[in-house]
Amino acid sequence: MKADEKSAGRRSRAVAAKRTLIVNAALTLFSQFGLQGTRIEQIAELADVSKTNLLYYFPSKEKLYLAVLQDILTVWLIPLRALDNGLPPLEAISHYIRLKLEVSRDYPRASRLFCLEMLQGAPVLRGELEGDLHQVVDEKAQLIRRWIGEGALAETEPYQLIFMLWSVTQHYADFASQVEVLTGKTLQDPEFFSETLASIQQVIIGGLRPR
Repeated sequence: MKADEKSAGRRSRAVAAKRTLIVNAALTLFSQFGLQGTRIEQIAELADVSKTNLLYYFPSKEKLYLAVLQDILTVWLIPLRALDNGLPPLEAISHYIRLKLEVSRDYPRASRLFCLEMLQGAPVLRGELEGDLHQVVDEKAQLIRRWIGEGALAETEPYQLIFMLWSVTQHYADFASQVEVLTGKTLQDPEFFSETLASIQQVIIGGLRPR
């Protein structure tokens, strides 16, 4: 590899690392205080960069907020995109439940910020919801409808099933404090994670088995 190519590679990695640092700091503050309650100076301080440096990567607080939400949506859609992975329908849905619960366990701040944005009427993310998310959900609803038509799932409304799967898995991130107060546990506890997963799968999959 030529020297200039190595140098370009190092610069690219440095830019990516700095962007990640800023986005993670922004996620921490936005998920606690929202867009209006967070100042760009606070994000810069938490990321340990100057305000000028931060604005080099993201020219405004609003653009940084949108970037954070777009990153969240990308992570959030990975399990849904993987729903049709060659498994039998009930196994595919069971696997999707596991992936969504893992997202709640591993990205609780992201889930809470996404929830906050939705509660406010999705003022920033509406365009993204009407685009990529809408398309993927429509595709998976059609897939579920096909499975039902083939007799592999009990009769159910596909969109309502998707909403139900979202709500039951994201509850453990969005209401983590409540779960911890009531049970003394979080999804970080491997035993509690397994217990939660098994309970959700039992109820959902049991209800979807063909009669």
